[in-house]
Amino acid sequence: MFKVKLFDTTLRDGAQGEGISYSVMDKVRIAQELDKFGMHYIEGGWPGSNPKDMEFFVKMAKIKLKNAQLAAFSMTRRPGSQAKEDANLGALIRSQVKIITIVGKTWDLHVTEVLKTTLDENIAMIKDTVSFLVSRGLTVFYDAEHFFDAYKANKEYSLKTIAAAQEAGAAAVCLCDTNGGSLTSEVSRICKEVRPLVKCCLGIHCHNDASLAVANSLAAVEAGADMVQGTVNGYGERCGNADMIPLIANLKLKMGVDCIAKEAAGNLTKLSHFVSEISNMRQRNDQPYAGTSAFAHKGGMHINAVIKNPLAYEHMDPSLVGNHRRFLMSELGGKTGILVRAKGLDLDLSKDDPQTKKILRLIQDLEHKGYHFEAAEASLEILMKRALKKYNKFFELEGFRVVIEKQSNKKITSEAIIKIKVKGTREHTAAEGDGPVNALDNALRKALKEFYPALSKMRLSDFKVRVLDENAGTAAKVRVLIQSQDEADTWSTIGVSENIIEASWQALVDSVEYKLLKDKARV
Repeated sequence: MFKVKLFDTTLRDGAQGEGISYSVMDKVRIAQELDKFGMHYIEGGWPGSNPKDMEFFVKMAKIKLKNAQLAAFSMTRRPGSQAKEDANLGALIRSQVKIITIVGKTWDLHVTEVLKTTLDENIAMIKDTVSFLVSRGLTVFYDAEHFFDAYKANKEYSLKTIAAAQEAGAAAVCLCDTNGGSLTSEVSRICKEVRPLVKCCLGIHCHNDASLAVANSLAAVEAGADMVQGTVNGYGERCGNADMIPLIANLKLKMGVDCIAKEAAGNLTKLSHFVSEISNMRQRNDQPYAGTSAFAHKGGMHINAVIKNPLAYEHMDPSLVGNHRRFLMSELGGKTGILVRAKGLDLDLSKDDPQTKKILRLIQDLEHKGYHFEAAEASLEILMKRALKKYNKFFELEGFRVVIEKQSNKKITSEAIIKIKVKGTREHTAAEGDGPVNALDNALRKALKEFYPALSKMRLSDFKVRVLDENAGTAAKVRVLIQSQDEADTWSTIGVSENIIEASWQALVDSVEYKLLKDKARV
């Protein structure tokens, strides 16, 4: 079986993505997770460029990795200098890593117009830098920056640059599509032409500016590349880098390439979600393989077919990458979607049951009014159980009032006063909050905590508002989605109204009642 090494650059190239700023401990945690996953190489950063990356390498020197080898990044020495005097290269040696990635200019345009030096001096810079680091006992991977643009512009010179790196002792030469604009056919053709000329490991490093980074990386492997570089979730500058999640899944599960243990592929979804959480980036629902929508089915015809045979609308078993199949409930799902959801809730329904038709009509009517149950499965469960008279309310609202006050030179304060009946007892409480919804949440919990202590372990983790009819202005109907979580689960609820407080209250009540409902089911 053809073997390919995985080189992850989330902590270096991925950190250049807009909105991402890792702390030193963020980088350590991600590095440990990448190692646990089974990545071969982890590029940790550029120790000569900033104190944070140097601190990271100092910390990592005390941590023993089980699977991966840590790499540090830098560039060739400057024109007109010597490698042994270069401050960046000195920082690489002090980082204590054994593998060094050196990026060098390959495109004559960059040499003459960016570096402002001669083509011969650039060749000397590559040779001097690589040979200097190799003489210090380090393994050097050479990144040929802008290689594909360079090859198309000046084939002879681009080949001279990678030959210089190879002759100086580079253990790998990595061809970079730095601008991310090369077509897959171009990458395939050029890699096939270059492969016989490179006697060491041949790598591929693609950016996603033309939305082809993963495809280009796979084409390079088919053309003979035996190292792929990328980032988890495709994080990176501009449009990002090749996404390691679908890249690894395609290599291992589609192409049969020996790049990772088969059981490790089952952790791809977990790895994707872990890195997005540490990166403070929203997880893409539609991300191939790892997104929550990757194996989700909404149309009734699709759901019906998948139940009979998953191959009808799924390209692979989602469990192979640690994901799972989902059937979305909506006005498009038909009776089949309801029956699937009912089965998961242990509700006895059949296709010809009048109750099934009743629930379908109810969902269709509510979605017509603006509800969106595929995004609020907790509210859907409550809706179905109410319709089937399988649900008893945990409390009853008698009324609430929200007061918002703004005093000169002071911040706005919100207070909620609420009256409810719970277990035959009337509760009348008040609480303040950062906003009206937070105040309502605090007041409701205050009223219920004596009766349902488990609510103290629940919290609201996200709050979204969407205007459903922009043309209606301030009178428009709004949809509120609330995400809640406890120590075990996360769930979403929904409310719709022309009044944002009323919509929020609907979603809030469903959230609290769902928590009580699932706790009751565990007893």
